[in-house]
Amino acid sequence: MSKLDQVVKDIVAEMQERSDRGEVATYIPELAGVDPKAFGLAVIDADGQLACGGDCDTSFSIQSISKVFTLTFALGMIGDRLWRRVGREPSGSPFNSIVQLERERGIPRNPFINAGAIVVTDLILSGHQPREALGEILRFLQFLADDSSITIDAAVAASENRTGFRNRALANYMKSFSVLENPVDFTLGVYFHHCAIAMSCRQLAMAGRFLAHHGRNPSTGLLVVQPERARRINAIMLTCGHYDGSGEFAYRVGLPGKSGVGGGILAIAPGRASIAVWSPGLDAAGNSHLGRLALEELTKRMGWSIFGGN
Repeated sequence: MSKLDQVVKDIVAEMQERSDRGEVATYIPELAGVDPKAFGLAVIDADGQLACGGDCDTSFSIQSISKVFTLTFALGMIGDRLWRRVGREPSGSPFNSIVQLERERGIPRNPFINAGAIVVTDLILSGHQPREALGEILRFLQFLADDSSITIDAAVAASENRTGFRNRALANYMKSFSVLENPVDFTLGVYFHHCAIAMSCRQLAMAGRFLAHHGRNPSTGLLVVQPERARRINAIMLTCGHYDGSGEFAYRVGLPGKSGVGGGILAIAPGRASIAVWSPGLDAAGNSHLGRLALEELTKRMGWSIFGGN
C-alpha cells in the first residue's frame, strides 16, 4: 500500500468516527434529507493513481463547485473580457449577500459568490437557448471527468427554483444595472440546473485534474486551458473559493479549493493531485466542516500545502 493510500484510508476512518459533523443545508429542501453521516474522499495523483475511501462513489449535488467549471468554460468562450462584468477580489461577505452589489453598482466581487456565478452563467447563455447552454456545461464536465454518466439532479434543480428568492433578488438587482444581458428567468434556470449537477468524489477529482497539471489532462496530454489560465483559476479558488471562510481555508489547508453547500470540496495540489471530499454537514460559512478538517490532515501528512512544510 502506498503512502497516499494509507493516508487516505486513515483519514477516512478518523472522519467517520467524529461526532462534530456540522449542519446539513436546509434552505434547499432536497439537500435537507441527505445523510449527515456520509463521508467520501478521492485523490488522483499525477500518475493517474486513485486513492479513494468512504462514500467516494456516491453522487451528491456539487452546487457551487460547478462555478469552477462554468468560469473555465466562460473564459474559453470570451477570454478576459469576462472580467469587465465580474471582479476577482474576495468578498468577505456571505455567498448570497446583496450588500456589495449596491455599493459597487451591480458588479459582483468575484465569480464564486452567487451573484458572480449568475453573471458567468449569463455570459455562457448569450447567443444560446437555455437548454443548449446547459447541455454544453454538462458535456464539458463529462468530458473533463471522462464520464458520460454524469447528470443533473432534476429534483434538486426544481427545489432550488422553488425556493431561490435571494438569487432572484440578486439577478434582478444586477439586471437593473444592465450587468445581465439575458432574461433573468433564463439565466437563473441555467444557474439552478448547473448547481444541481450530481457527481461522486471520484468523478469530481477526475474533472479537476487539469487544474493540478498546468491546464493539461495528464492521462491524455490534452490541453484544456493554457497554463497561465489554470494558474489564475487556482488563484481565485484560493482567495475566493470558500466565501467568507476562504482565509481560514487557506490558513489551515493551504490549497486552492472550491466548496459547495452540498458538502463537497474540490481541492487542487498543483503538480501533485486533484482531490475531492464530501461530507454534507456545513460550518457557519456554508463550507463542509469535516471536508475541511480532512483536507487539512491530508496536506499535513503529504506535505502538499502550496506554502511548504507539513
